[in-house]
Amino acid sequence: MRRILHMDMDAFFVAVELLRHPDLLGKPVIVGGSGEPTQRGVVSTASYEARKFGIGSGMPLRTAYARCPEAVFLPVDYPSYRAASQKIKSILSRFSPVMEDVGIDEAYLDISELQDTSKAIAQSLKREIYSRTGLTCSVGIAPNKLLAKIASDLDKPDGLTVITRDDIETRIWPLPTRRLWGIGPKSAEKLLKIGVESIGELAGLPKETLIARCGRSQGAYLYQAARGIDERPLVTHRQPKSVGRETTFQRDVRDHLTLEAKLIELTKLVVSRLRNRGLRGRTITVKLRFSDFKTHTHAISLAKPTNRFATILNTALSCLSRFELTKKVRLIGVRVDGLTEAPQDKTADP
Repeated sequence: MRRILHMDMDAFFVAVELLRHPDLLGKPVIVGGSGEPTQRGVVSTASYEARKFGIGSGMPLRTAYARCPEAVFLPVDYPSYRAASQKIKSILSRFSPVMEDVGIDEAYLDISELQDTSKAIAQSLKREIYSRTGLTCSVGIAPNKLLAKIASDLDKPDGLTVITRDDIETRIWPLPTRRLWGIGPKSAEKLLKIGVESIGELAGLPKETLIARCGRSQGAYLYQAARGIDERPLVTHRQPKSVGRETTFQRDVRDHLTLEAKLIELTKLVVSRLRNRGLRGRTITVKLRFSDFKTHTHAISLAKPTNRFATILNTALSCLSRFELTKKVRLIGVRVDGLTEAPQDKTADP
């Protein structure tokens, strides 16, 4: 029988910061943007104390401040979080060679071939991570990725939950449908309109009904997911589909030179990431979000993929020139798609 382990770090960005600022333990701490709640930016991670005020990832910093003025706001420090993540992933790889890295703070392991019990493996993994990093994680183990992901979230923080097929009716079905991967607010609202609030109620619907209500693909997925069926394998190597960077201006701008300067800065970061990953791209897209929150893009596809800075920048600037700047700009971004691996003997075009 398959045994899939899902490891999810607890409030990861905040947890890393608390190692440097132990005096903040027990206080509502919010990591996001520049760490200044009066400026534009969003919450990246909130401590569990801050979450009690309804603060969550993606929330504007100003909204978070309005809900909890006494919270401590800290700037995002990605280099520190990446360093901690690399150490954690190194630990995971020693437990099982079959690992799917799904983000800076989570991963799946296939532990089917290990001899110890699921609980013993999880306890050993948690102890190793804590002893080497000082950070806690929550672990879920189940017959597949879908159930393992749900399990890791059932007892946060510092949780350990093992689910078997026999537990689906008693432990999975009572949960709200939002706990299923792929069900967001809109899908949950659609299901609520037909009287479906829990996963068990979803499992009680015929497949034909779900397909009629949600479409063939989504309906078929929901029918299986509600029954705990998930045959997806672990993806041990995942090539990114695109590489991009974007930034929100603290004050809306219309000046073309300011936009060009910021686009040059973002393009340098994108090209650096492409080269570090040994990739080249073919399609360059520039995104602008205007003061009325409407977002528009322009894209140009090249004859062949590249990671040459001058080529990507000139293409990005050409995309920028296509916009009519009749409104002020709130956000600018650049993205490279159509990625392929660069030749091994060089990572940058001449």
